Amino acid sequence: MRDKSDVKALKVLLADEDEGALRVTAALVRELGHEVAEMAIGVQQAAEVIASDDPDVSLVVVYQDDGHALDLVEEISEFARGPVIAILEKEDPEFVAAAAKRGIAAYAREGRAESIQSAIEVSMRRHAEKRDLVEQVQRLESALERRALIERAKGILMERHNISEREAFDRLRDHARSRNRTVVDVAASVSEGHALLPKGRD
Repeated sequence: MRDKSDVKALKVLLADEDEGALRVTAALVRELGHEVAEMAIGVQQAAEVIASDDPDVSLVVVYQDDGHALDLVEEISEFARGPVIAILEKEDPEFVAAAAKRGIAAYAREGRAESIQSAIEVSMRRHAEKRDLVEQVQRLESALERRALIERAKGILMERHNISEREAFDRLRDHARSRNRTVVDVAASVSEGHALLPKGRD
């Protein structure tokens, strides 16, 4: 029975070299209320599942071959949009450290539903926070680029028309309004030399 959680039912990819271990974990994942998108044995199969099913989260069940599990972690982390969780039979700090470098967001103990659900909740929360941070950085970079573009266009107008910074901005703004364009769009045209504004009346 699944405990109450703020994490909705998710589409889960399960990956490992051992099909039997996958089936055990798949049963627990379904008990938790999640959908098992597919079970992948190899790296190529995991990539195909990611491309076709777009899982929310991926679980790599570590059975015997740590190297194979690490390859799966790296492949899935590179192409999947959601976090990757390692499912371990026993505590293995060395593997966890190596897997963290390859991209896992959390790990859980095999056969323990509560451990798996906790790892899913933690990893999904961290993943959302990371995504939000990336979006904030992108918005900031975009704002800085827009400001730099306007500043560059103002400089061109100030030099071309021998006007003040304020007058240069007013000219950009008025030009944009009269043509139903944005100031940034007009600034880009000025900066690229496609539409140097004509001299105004002095």
